[in-house]
Amino acid sequence: MVERVLITGGAGFIGSALGEHLKASGKEVWVLDDLSFGTRALAPVPDERFLRIDIRNRAAVQRTIAMAAPQQVLHLAAIHFIPYCNAHPVEAADININGTINVLDACATAGSVNQVFVASTAAVYPIAEGAVNEEHPTGPLDIYGITKLAAERIASEFCLRTGIPTIIGRFFNAFGPNETNPHLIPEIQRQVRAGRRVLSLGNLEPKRDFIHTSDMARAMGALLDGGFSGCEVFNIGRGIEYSVLEVVQAFERVLGEPLSIEVDEARVRKVERMHLLADVGKLKRRTGWEPRWSIDEGVASLLTEPLLEWKGAHA
Repeated sequence: MVERVLITGGAGFIGSALGEHLKASGKEVWVLDDLSFGTRALAPVPDERFLRIDIRNRAAVQRTIAMAAPQQVLHLAAIHFIPYCNAHPVEAADININGTINVLDACATAGSVNQVFVASTAAVYPIAEGAVNEEHPTGPLDIYGITKLAAERIASEFCLRTGIPTIIGRFFNAFGPNETNPHLIPEIQRQVRAGRRVLSLGNLEPKRDFIHTSDMARAMGALLDGGFSGCEVFNIGRGIEYSVLEVVQAFERVLGEPLSIEVDEARVRKVERMHLLADVGKLKRRTGWEPRWSIDEGVASLLTEPLLEWKGAHA
């Protein structure tokens, strides 16, 4: 019997990569997405398996998940661009917290769901100098991290209440095709593709753990197939950190020409952590997963792929 999986946020950046991976692995993929930031063309499903629903609509979410009757639900729908979350805290909380409650309650009552994955973030961690593992104390610095830590607590309670195995994946900095938010790498991509060789950027010193969405999708697939019980938390990163300057240098290597940087004060975050690095030892030990994409390989692909039009507040 083919396993049926439903991905909330499956028309977005990471969700679409996940859908393609699960589809290629033989699963029947359904997507639930309101297209506020996602794009219908990215969801790798026919129209009858695409469900245009806002996760804040509790009745619609319950009705839709019951109708789809998936065995596995992967909840990725969220607002995750940190400056937007900080500027719109009520909306961020409504979607990231109340939306998660709605999705998980629907999973509890659907009668078909036997496994859940909830996407969280490395933003739940406090400032740290070295790599952080899953046992590291939490301490988010911004509204986004606060809402996702709340979603983690809700997922843990859901698991205890229902007995449905629940995996929480703490995403580090994703990059790859079809980005729907103006994060660092897609911003450099767009400026370079527009012919600019003097880049307008914000903070230059922070280091981040960049992981390609293809590797993230493979990690989530491996976790689904891991046979875990109870509630488990896993970091999903590459285990290597790069500064903004090192990312620019990757673009220079691929382009074969130098790039200059000018700091745009409007892009400088007032609260910034200097390091964010994943210890992915648990993920590797428990699943056998290993990352495949280097940052240079990912950048090379970004310089040839079609650019996605950003929607909504990021357009």
